[in-house]
Order: sequence, then C-alpha cells, then structure tokens
Amino acid sequence: MSDPRSPATTDRAAELTDRLTAVRARIAAACDAAGRDPSGVGLLAVTKTIPAADVATLVDLGLDAFAENRAQEAASKVDEVREARPGTSPDWFFVGGLQRNKVRTVLPWVTRIDSVDSSRLARAIDKEVAKAVDAGERSGPLPVLVQFSVDGDPGRGGVAPDGLAELTDLVTELPGLELAGLMAVAPLGWEPDAAFARIAEAHRETVGRHPGATVLSAGMSGDLESAIGHGSTVVRVGTALVGDRRIASE
Repeated sequence: MSDPRSPATTDRAAELTDRLTAVRARIAAACDAAGRDPSGVGLLAVTKTIPAADVATLVDLGLDAFAENRAQEAASKVDEVREARPGTSPDWFFVGGLQRNKVRTVLPWVTRIDSVDSSRLARAIDKEVAKAVDAGERSGPLPVLVQFSVDGDPGRGGVAPDGLAELTDLVTELPGLELAGLMAVAPLGWEPDAAFARIAEAHRETVGRHPGATVLSAGMSGDLESAIGHGSTVVRVGTALVGDRRIASE
C-alpha cells in the first residue's frame, strides 16, 4: 500500500482536483435544476479500495466525509490518514453489508453506519455500542441509516418496503442507536427517476414516523442528478471522483 505521508504524484493530485471540481459542478447544476441550495446536499467520497495517500490528498482538497465497505481495510486506512494528516478529523462512514461479528471492528473509527438492514444487525450494533460506552470508548448512541430496498431483492441488501416501518421503529427503540435517516440504491434495470421517486416516498413516510430521520443518502456517480431531483441530502460518489483504482496490495 502506498505511504499516505508521501504526497500524491503531481499527475494524480491534478486528476483528483479535476474530478472533484467536475463532481461539485454536477451537484451544483442538479441543485439548480431542482431549485435547491447546494449546501443541502453533502458529498460522501466512496474510497473503498482507494489508497490512503489518495484519501489524504482529498482531505487536502477540502473533503471531510469518506465511505468504506470493508471493515479491516478501513481500520488500517483510517489510522494511516490520521497519521498522515494530524490535526484533521474527517468523518468515516460504513456503507456496505456489515457482518455482525465485524461491528466491534468498525466502532472505534466509524462516524455512522449507513447500511442497517435487519433487526439482527441493529441489535448487534446496539450491544457493541453499550459495551463501548461502558468501557468509556463512546459517549453516546451511534447514528445509523436504515438501508431501504426499493425492489426487496435480498441479494443487494436493504430492508424490503413491507419491513421498513418495523425496522425504523426498532432502531429508535434501541438505546445504542440513533436513527439519522435512510440509505438506498436505485435497483439495476430501473429507470432512475422511478426508483428515486419510490425512495423519496419511503423517506417521507419515515420522517412522518420519526421526524429526526432527515438524512436521505441516495445517488451515486451515474445517477446523482436524478437523486438530487428527488430530495437526496447525501450523494455517494466513487468512480466519478477517484476513478477505477485498486489498492496496490490487492
């Protein structure tokens, strides 16, 4: 793995700068088309499989929110970026399928878990948060997003529409969790506007039940404009921002 303390090559730093400028321009244009303030849409940089040196460069460029989906890889990367950029404190989010036995691994560094899709996972997180609080490692509940599945496909993660209310209710009842909102992905083969309209409807219903669940994390590199048009408050951008890169050790 590349050393994050070393500056990125001039070409790579320039590439990341150009990509970030382009992504921000797309977000601003989408907000303008939707009559929204760009400050209401956060950019979550998906940095899975991306070297820590690239993340450090993105921190230098002003990004402060990064998403990972592999517990072990992320733990090492967080430490490397912290060492490379002392004095900075970016937020780290877990966005992929999380095994219950990996919850303890992510708790020391995670700002929010964005992929809670079952009662078993919710209860496992709650249990580990309670242990962390008792040990003085956390001071309170952990914010989470419930992952919503538009089509209920179990292979892609997320809770099906008929189980969403029950799961969000459970999350609000668990003392170790704080329901921040929903996360969703447009299903393969769906027209984006149709998918994000369903997602927006589910989010409105969730906020109606739980007014504090205001976050809607929806939209990625290929469909962020549609997601913003339907009210997304966070877009998760990987390929458009960092390209198709892999950690050198893989």
